[in-house]
Amino acid sequence: MAVTKKEIIDEIRDQMDMTQKEAERVLVSTLEVIKEQLEQGREVMISGFGIWSVRIKKPRRGRNPQTGEVLMIAGRKVITFKSSQILKKTVQVE
Repeated sequence: MAVTKKEIIDEIRDQMDMTQKEAERVLVSTLEVIKEQLEQGREVMISGFGIWSVRIKKPRRGRNPQTGEVLMIAGRKVITFKSSQILKKTVQVE
């Protein structure tokens, strides 16, 4: 099951000994900074965690599964995440 935004806020509140509103502001501000940097095409690197970046996928040929018609799928921007070695080691199953 996925961790929700509220659960993350609760964890921040408990670990940082702050109010719910303060913890929410910290998380929302952090996410907003990450989003803004990605919108500008910049990588976001958090040491020991990973790197978010925007990659451009090239246009490609595809096929309509219902009709079999070949068509061009437009290029688009996608967000990628590469986890750090530290994070990978942390989540590895022994």
